Amino acid sequence: MKSKNIFELDPERLATTDEHGNRVYLYPEDVKGIWKTRRKIFYWFLIVLYLVVPWFYINGKPALMINIFKREFTVLGSTLHGVEPILFFLIVASGIFFIAFITSLFGRVWCGWACPQTVFIQTIFMKVESIIEGKARQRRELDQAPYSINKILRKSLKWLVFTAMSLHIAHTFVGYFIGPRELFYITMNAPSENLGIFIATMIATLVILLDFGWFREQFCIIACPYGRMQSVAMDENSLVVSYDVKRGEPRRGTDGVERTNEGDCINCYNCVKVCPTGIDIRRGTQLECIACTQCIDACDDIMTKLKKPKGLIKYSSENEINGKPRKLITARSIVYIVISIFFVSSFIYFLNASTNLQLVFLRAKNPFTVIDEGRTVVNNFTLKMSHQGDQEFKVNFSIREPELKNQITIVTQVHPTILNTPEKKVVVFFKFDPAILVTGTRKVTVEVFDEMTKMIVATQEVDLVGPAR
Repeated sequence: MKSKNIFELDPERLATTDEHGNRVYLYPEDVKGIWKTRRKIFYWFLIVLYLVVPWFYINGKPALMINIFKREFTVLGSTLHGVEPILFFLIVASGIFFIAFITSLFGRVWCGWACPQTVFIQTIFMKVESIIEGKARQRRELDQAPYSINKILRKSLKWLVFTAMSLHIAHTFVGYFIGPRELFYITMNAPSENLGIFIATMIATLVILLDFGWFREQFCIIACPYGRMQSVAMDENSLVVSYDVKRGEPRRGTDGVERTNEGDCINCYNCVKVCPTGIDIRRGTQLECIACTQCIDACDDIMTKLKKPKGLIKYSSENEINGKPRKLITARSIVYIVISIFFVSSFIYFLNASTNLQLVFLRAKNPFTVIDEGRTVVNNFTLKMSHQGDQEFKVNFSIREPELKNQITIVTQVHPTILNTPEKKVVVFFKFDPAILVTGTRKVTVEVFDEMTKMIVATQEVDLVGPAR
């Protein structure tokens, strides 16, 4: 017989779908408790960090900016130009394995404590919704009621506020890519003057509005890839929000069980009522659980009223639930952190290499020119110089080999050559006596001396060619 309790979930389908596959909207109730207080503090810290960081300028540059259009990555006042794809791959890969490491230890803590979706919905969007439409039961009754002036006004006001919040969040997000000050001045002009940025901002606003305002738990359940990855990263030692079956069962009201033999669970469904993804944590660890700890606070409140110990629902591991000791560090977590450290180390190595002055000699179409009635050969190159960061160079070129220093002349348009941009191309001529060539070619080493630091900042081998003797 089907339970009349609307919070009794069907064992064959998700709480967010009915027997026909249609969406069932959730109305999670609010809860108070120690875990809610901790999350609230942490949520607001993340929100303020997200909104404020772009506005902090160091050395005249945003504290963090990824300018795709100019191919610049600025962090803490330092700018990397034309960042190579390998650097992005390494930092993304290291982040993935670091999250896997954290998941192997603490379960789905990212979803419940740091995911932007959870943070903004729990802290801002649902708060606004409860202020305008009321508590969970009132919101449910309002949605089920026929349209009226009251319902239209409340819904319109809610979505108007949602839109304003989404616009602000989206503009901050776009500010990370072009700089908040520049974005502020752009918004003062007509959209047609910066149509690409305007369209990107409106798309971001629409995505945020629909996701945070309407799609909500469906993203966690259906679309989020991390929810699928957690099953691979977690094991029996990972922390999860869990129900103590031995203590809680059999629940109050179980058929054929005397009152004195019942467990501590009184079947109040408060853990289900507050769950933002609509699960019953008493059915064990589930893919839809985002470890938000709402059910812990709800259950602890009931246990306190019943004068029973807290912790019927708590952070625990599968081993601890089964009476076994929990291993904090396992082979799985060691593998994840080692791989993450490897990628981070590789990132630092490639980053350091990219900050050095890089030289690429591109030979002209004509390999060489003979002048002075055959007494001098000229090789023409286009030299591409590049480096990361904001350092300025004032360089001279010379030949390293002592026996060739006085026999090869290096000619540039400007002497010394000033490099004050991330990349510069200059024309370089090598003039020499063909007698130094061996079978028409000679490999030499070019040194680049920086007059500002009084140091050799780069070396590069170059093949000089001429007529074969």
